[in-house]
Amino acid sequence: MTTITPKIDFQNELSGLFGLHGKVAFVPGGYGGIGEAIAWGLALSGAKVVIAGRRLEKSEDLAAQLCDAGHEAKGIALDATSVTDIKRAVQDVMHAYGQIDILMNCVGTQKEQPLLDVTEAAFDEVYEVNLKSAMFLAQAVAARQIAGGNGGKQVHLLSVRSQLGLRDRGYSAYCSTKGGLVMLIKQHAMELAPEGITVNGVAPTFVYTEMIRHVMENDTFREGLLNRIPLGRIADPKDIVGPALFFCAPASGFVTGQTLYVDGGITSSQ
Repeated sequence: MTTITPKIDFQNELSGLFGLHGKVAFVPGGYGGIGEAIAWGLALSGAKVVIAGRRLEKSEDLAAQLCDAGHEAKGIALDATSVTDIKRAVQDVMHAYGQIDILMNCVGTQKEQPLLDVTEAAFDEVYEVNLKSAMFLAQAVAARQIAGGNGGKQVHLLSVRSQLGLRDRGYSAYCSTKGGLVMLIKQHAMELAPEGITVNGVAPTFVYTEMIRHVMENDTFREGLLNRIPLGRIADPKDIVGPALFFCAPASGFVTGQTLYVDGGITSSQ
């Protein structure tokens, strides 16, 4: 009986599993605490990186830092709550580089309000930033990736709050939008699979960034959180880079519709 195991040229086929040379990565929200670390990771892996956000000067400043370090990068403006502006930003990337191989969506926000105090305005803002923007960023980039005919990667940043509620905090809008994003990833993965485009998510626990300063400065909450995380610490932005790069790289070519929880083990124990 002959074997059906394919013959693999390990030297050539495995050497580029995590390389991104020649790829263009579009990183909305790329100058935030986690986004900045991922942008550097993408650049160091060989990708050309386009950082986008509401504050053009911050996008351009990070792009300049990457260029000064010998990488190729560009900063552009983006209001991710505007579908029109999303389409314009994607067009800007196409004008600059002629392709978008990777969408690394790092857009996100939180408005903490206890259940009985949640306002329509705050809930709508979190929904528009966390979920609606993901829908239309994915749509705009997918149109370009499909037209290019070379497949592609789409990766969204989520949170363990897509799976776990949070005691004693007002997280209704945040948890519900991040939970919705898990299903958006699954559905987009199914629709884009025939085009060779994979769609996945990276879901950290609390990460030391300015966004959670107010939480981390609460000694009681911080100690309680540390006690619940099996690895005994809160994540650092660099902890998120490896999982994000995996989903952006050829190494994840047979992985789609998945959310990877980068959480020190918390979702395995709760």
